[in-house]
Amino acid sequence: MIITKVNHLRGEITVPGDKSISHRSIMLGAISKGTTVTRNFLQGADCLSSIECFRRLGVSIENDTANNIVTIYGLGLHGLKAPDAVLDTGNSGTTTRLISGILAAQNFESILNGDASIQKRPMKRIIEPLGQMGAHIESMNKNGCAPLHIYGSRLHGMNYTSPVASAQVKSAILLAGLYADSKTQVTEPALSRNHSELMLGAFGAHVVSAGKTVTIEPAKELYACDVYVPGDISSAAYFIAAGLMTPDSEICIKNVGINPTRDGIIRVCRQMGADLTLENIHETAGEPVADIIVKTSTLNGTVIGGDIIPALIDEIPVIAVMACFASGTTIIKDAQELKVKESNRIDVMVSNLKAMGADIEATDDGMIIHGGRTLHGADIESHLDHRIAMSFAVAGSLCEGETNIRGGQCVNISYPSFYEDFRQLAR
Repeated sequence: MIITKVNHLRGEITVPGDKSISHRSIMLGAISKGTTVTRNFLQGADCLSSIECFRRLGVSIENDTANNIVTIYGLGLHGLKAPDAVLDTGNSGTTTRLISGILAAQNFESILNGDASIQKRPMKRIIEPLGQMGAHIESMNKNGCAPLHIYGSRLHGMNYTSPVASAQVKSAILLAGLYADSKTQVTEPALSRNHSELMLGAFGAHVVSAGKTVTIEPAKELYACDVYVPGDISSAAYFIAAGLMTPDSEICIKNVGINPTRDGIIRVCRQMGADLTLENIHETAGEPVADIIVKTSTLNGTVIGGDIIPALIDEIPVIAVMACFASGTTIIKDAQELKVKESNRIDVMVSNLKAMGADIEATDDGMIIHGGRTLHGADIESHLDHRIAMSFAVAGSLCEGETNIRGGQCVNISYPSFYEDFRQLAR
């Protein structure tokens, strides 16, 4: 993709449905009794991987792609069938980790595999806790990564203290806990996104959250529940950032999920001096939603670390871009998790931003960015990471010269209409 400088961004957009919530609606709908209808479903490649995996497990799923409505005819908690082939999770870490918690408790074997990126992402973080519950999961290459061979087993409840604040790890354990013989408890070092807890409760599971600990009771059955998916704040983040940094700009992003376990980007923007307001705040299925209005602002550097990191882990690449255009120094720390995403996002952001002329250095757990340097267009390697591609589309739109994003179509993983929406606002 070739990106050139834009003069302004003005107008109103609606970003695609939340990726995390879309995934979970498929999984919980599949193992519930009755029919679940999910509206505003994200038609990105990752969420389509979840649909295909559950179809292979015997679940009938209709996908009305024109209207983003997915209908899941649930088989109940114990109704999944043995797959007749390897379950292909594509590029989706969420699919791979969460479905493992469900498959660990079935009365059949299954094999999970995905693309080259998934085959490098760490799966020991779910293999080990699920193993403590009695699961039998093998990394077939013996390297702690996919492909995974899952032998269905009888599971036991446990109290687990997670070394990482990861919604994927927590969710895999909670989903396994539905099938366990006693209650299961997960405690995190910091609170990760809580979409699983909210949706499990809506489908009839007995889930209690207290501080950084969540407890789930074994379930006899879950019951279908219609889901409306709010706009994904991780997708909105690129337009929030672009609207704040582009001259003569004002953008309204409609119906965005502002769950407090995900709203770190809003808090950081305000910390940096952003002109950002929330309007039309309401709730849908337990998830808070609002319209986000951003206007051109003068941004200042800041320090980002500690408990806020899980609430903005996917937005750190675009925050790094914002920091380059802010005055002063921005320090991002406690973000080691960036190293094991679709790419090593610390190294990739630093090398690409340096190519554009930024004053930035990598640290063990983040980066230090000295803002105020004039950036220029450059050749950017996306490493087929959608968050990297979208972040550099924002950076490129603020620079003189052309920015060429190699593999830029990887945005289809989470936001197929991203470039089109960007062009619409730049008219």
